[in-house]
Amino acid sequence: MTDWRNTTFEVRLGPPGHGGFCVARHDGRVVFVRHGLPGELVRVRVTEDRGGSFCRADAIDILEASGDRVPATCPVSGPGGAGCCDFSFATPAAQRELKAMVVAEQLRRIAGVERDITVEPITGSADEIGGWRTRVRLVVDAQGRAGVHRLRSTEVIADLRCPQPVPGALDGVAEQSWTPGADLVIAVDGDGVRHIVELEVPVSAGGLGDDRRGGERPRSNERGGERRGRRDSGRPDPRALRNGAAQASERRSASARRAATLAPREESVLEGSGRAVEYVAGRRWALSATGFWQAHHGAAQCYSDIVADWSGLGSGDLAWDLYSGAGVFAARLAEQVGPDGSVLAAESARVAVADGNAALLDLPWVDLRADRVERWLSEQGSAAPEVVVLDPPRTGAGKEVVSALTEHDPARIIHIGCDPAAFARDLGLYQSAGYRLTRLRAFDAFPATHHVECLALLER
Repeated sequence: MTDWRNTTFEVRLGPPGHGGFCVARHDGRVVFVRHGLPGELVRVRVTEDRGGSFCRADAIDILEASGDRVPATCPVSGPGGAGCCDFSFATPAAQRELKAMVVAEQLRRIAGVERDITVEPITGSADEIGGWRTRVRLVVDAQGRAGVHRLRSTEVIADLRCPQPVPGALDGVAEQSWTPGADLVIAVDGDGVRHIVELEVPVSAGGLGDDRRGGERPRSNERGGERRGRRDSGRPDPRALRNGAAQASERRSASARRAATLAPREESVLEGSGRAVEYVAGRRWALSATGFWQAHHGAAQCYSDIVADWSGLGSGDLAWDLYSGAGVFAARLAEQVGPDGSVLAAESARVAVADGNAALLDLPWVDLRADRVERWLSEQGSAAPEVVVLDPPRTGAGKEVVSALTEHDPARIIHIGCDPAAFARDLGLYQSAGYRLTRLRAFDAFPATHHVECLALLER
């Protein structure tokens, strides 16, 4: 098969796929095209071709534009740019419709759930405040300039004009010189205070961290024929062998970069105190600026309100909060069950647990533990909680956690996920365990990107 990299051709774009692209076909192959909208006729340039059943491309000329197209609001993420804003060239309503189509397709294909999806904006839109992201992670290039990674690359783009951050978050950052190879974490907290923390250079990552804002790597259902390494004659295909070696090398390099980035790193607070203050439902948290908090300024309050609404808890009940972070949901559940009840929470990040326990001192019936969720569940004996709330990482809870959890037979499960495929896989596991999906809401918690947050209520 001919290598299509850097070739150009015209295609008509089909539906959106999970990952910020639209699906097209050309000469019998699938083409994942970024920077286009369904129905558009575009000229594309192939950016990646590993010889399988699909390749990746950028739309470089829009020959027949969709009525939903607008001038791009992000100058950093166009063809050849960063992966920060997948859909900044579409109206906000069109962006939400694209995400709804992806969520519906993942639910149908993976979980067998047929459901109309509406993706809702979070109160306090980007249009109202001029930006939504309160936490930004940047990388520093060899010249000491802060920037973001080019999509699917370790190359740094020293351009901070992305519209996502809230006003003031990046003021003066582009004009300063930083430690080459370091990462910068910038957080604007609930009091409007900006904190800038520099993370030391990861030793084994070549001075560059993992791309937090770029595109994701292919999922298994996108790999097509990448594993095929022979022609019809049965002799090895030299190009496939070369590609296989290159892919293996890339995976090893990517794994090394991720391991180095996620390993503990020395922190230097360069602005603010490094302790971000946040508020949810009238409660105050003070937590590490480098720790996890919802990126959208209104997300924590929004999800907390839904958890409180769906929990169905009464005085004296038992509730669990898994992957609890600093205990935002645990606090709402504790208020509902009162001192005669109990809320047990588990989170593997010890710093988050310490911050959460400090914020919840007035709620002694909350037990927030630092532990892996899998191990914590194995130690709960025959306890049967009334409701369990889970907010797992992007990869989802998975079979081991879902199986252990459903053995405790909670009446209700509230599951939160930021990856539609992982979310759908977990929902399928719950259904197999005898639970039914009774409520589902999806939110545009990451405007202009392909990411979407979903919340589900499952009941026995």
